[in-house]
Amino acid sequence: MNRFFAHLILMRPANIITAIADILLGFAASGSVQLILQDSAEASKHPQLRVLGWLIAATIGLYGGGVVFNDVFDADLDRVERPERPIPSGAASRLSATLLGTLLLAGGVVAAFQVSATSGLIAALVALLALVYDAIGKKQPILGPLNMGACRGGNLLLGLSAIPAAVPAYWYLALLPVVYIAAITAISRGEVHGGDKRILLGSLGLYSLVIGSVLVLMRLPQINALYILPFLAFFCYLIFPPLVRAITSLKPLDIRLAVKAGIMALILLDATLAAGFAGWWYGLIVLALFPVSVLLARVFAVT
Repeated sequence: MNRFFAHLILMRPANIITAIADILLGFAASGSVQLILQDSAEASKHPQLRVLGWLIAATIGLYGGGVVFNDVFDADLDRVERPERPIPSGAASRLSATLLGTLLLAGGVVAAFQVSATSGLIAALVALLALVYDAIGKKQPILGPLNMGACRGGNLLLGLSAIPAAVPAYWYLALLPVVYIAAITAISRGEVHGGDKRILLGSLGLYSLVIGSVLVLMRLPQINALYILPFLAFFCYLIFPPLVRAITSLKPLDIRLAVKAGIMALILLDATLAAGFAGWWYGLIVLALFPVSVLLARVFAVT
């Protein structure tokens, strides 16, 4: 493993694609897509597209930096449980990983400030939450999953901040990734030593709560429910079978597969709501990130 590839592994590229999907959902919910379509000027030169570019750059930095620091803080544990990871294997040093993570987080915050002070402050909060999770939160059985969920909820708020006034109007959308990622984080506790059926059943309940919340959101006047349903059905198909298998077997491999499916299916959750806010065609654009993430997951570890 060469050093460049080792540092790419630390960034978990397949997961970063899911973070971009969060931004695209927030961008749609903010009304930016409708603003671009309604403008009589050439759409490809609309200023909101520049905003979208900065927000995507910001989430790449924030997510990439957060997961790099995850390996930095876990280096000693990985020497025992996952010696093939870049730092314990010697392919990347703890110092180089720390520098990479710092540059990514700082770059993400700087990119967000190019949009607005609101975006910059949200990005700074996400960076702080990511570091708290990496250093402390992951060791907490209840607060840890909520901490990780808050990182993804903040990422959705970052997308909403494409139009700052949309943040206080639609802040509640961020609760969905908080609950969903909390469920995945709880499941992941059994990746090495096997799962706990009570925790897995609790995560099944959280998944169901997310589905129920989407069904409630379909009643909002600004959402087209008919566009949501096909995406929602695909989302359910992706997340429930792997989790049921994990609950049945409690084996580490099945746990990892359930976590992997849950992480990548976040794109489907984003596409579901994005289709409701901006149209089925926009939902398909978000959904197009899914095969990209799947292909990257064949090369780079997701969990």
